[in-house]
Amino acid sequence: MFQPLISKAHCRGFEIEIEDSKRLADSLDKAVMESDPYFNKLLRILSTRCMSPAQYFCSGEYKPTEWHHYGLAAPVYTHFTSPIRRYADVCVHRLLAAAIGVSPLPVHLSSKSYLHDLTANMNRRHRSAQLAGRASVQLHTLIFFSGEGGEKEEDAYVLDVETSEGIEPSFTVIVPRYGIEGRVILSNIAANDPYLTRDADQHSITYKDDTIQVFDKVRVRLFVNELEDHQRELVIDLLEPDFESQNDKERPKKRAREH
Repeated sequence: MFQPLISKAHCRGFEIEIEDSKRLADSLDKAVMESDPYFNKLLRILSTRCMSPAQYFCSGEYKPTEWHHYGLAAPVYTHFTSPIRRYADVCVHRLLAAAIGVSPLPVHLSSKSYLHDLTANMNRRHRSAQLAGRASVQLHTLIFFSGEGGEKEEDAYVLDVETSEGIEPSFTVIVPRYGIEGRVILSNIAANDPYLTRDADQHSITYKDDTIQVFDKVRVRLFVNELEDHQRELVIDLLEPDFESQNDKERPKKRAREH
């Protein structure tokens, strides 16, 4: 699951070790480019996305070797913060209190099948809350970039480059100032254009004399595009480098939709 991160770091001359979270943290600390301080933050963003989200589960359903928490480098880990914060903590407090003889175990928590359903519901609710939060951010992002003065020009960084043959050339960018990501589609360049070169090992695409590689800084324009039925989408146009030839000026502009 860390292979994309390892490959992208390697193309910039850095080695990422993933044997455990301590070695991962140490290798990330060493991956610093003096010419671009933001490079290390990009690596950390990508490393976090390689990890599977933590899940609540009933320990009786898994072997102890499967209880570990990779991100915290802990062989056994459970929530134990404050019972006023979240229901998961309340359940953990009740189970631990029964385990050390402080209070009796509630009858319903003695059932493995009940705990299975309980943890599944917690995971489902947590995921729903994340999706609701993202939807809220997306809505307010559209509001921010709508109307007069909504259009912005900003620096962005390349997080991923599409290098598969036969697919319209594109790459994903993140705009640090707003925390927005979008996939820039080079719609003026055909998938089979003879001047287009893709390099999967270097995570780059080259068109004539211009090259875009993962972690490169680019310049983009952000604005909201009005669609049919009162729908709106955030669009990101590539400004620099300019991948258009003189004959391409009349073609549709390069753009991206927000993730």
